[in-house]
Amino acid sequence: MSTLTDMHSIAVQQVTVSENALCVELTDGRTISVPLAWYPRLFYGTPKERNNWRLIGNGEGIHWPDLDEDISVESIILGKRSGESQRSLKKWLEQRASLGRLSSKTRAQLRTYTTSQRARSLSKTHS
Repeated sequence: MSTLTDMHSIAVQQVTVSENALCVELTDGRTISVPLAWYPRLFYGTPKERNNWRLIGNGEGIHWPDLDEDISVESIILGKRSGESQRSLKKWLEQRASLGRLSSKTRAQLRTYTTSQRARSLSKTHS
């Protein structure tokens, strides 16, 4: 297993994003694949947005400008999921919806999420 000191010498070489996974090739020869669901902004992004990435910090991280997402090589190696709160993600999705950047599937998921949040709120106030 890599130590934190070792991780600073490991960089990203190549990134591939499919419908289900983020695959990262590292300079030490490893390829790490993680579920796309770990990073909701990538998950909800379009293929074009997912494929518009660039390396940052000499390959210490990956930046997706269209999705305002940054993921470090350390997080990928350690298996850390996105730390974004549900509230922040919902706000981001609503902004995308207002700009017409959501698929019909994602719009339906957002409506379902909003409805379930309202139902939880009502049940708490009537308890």
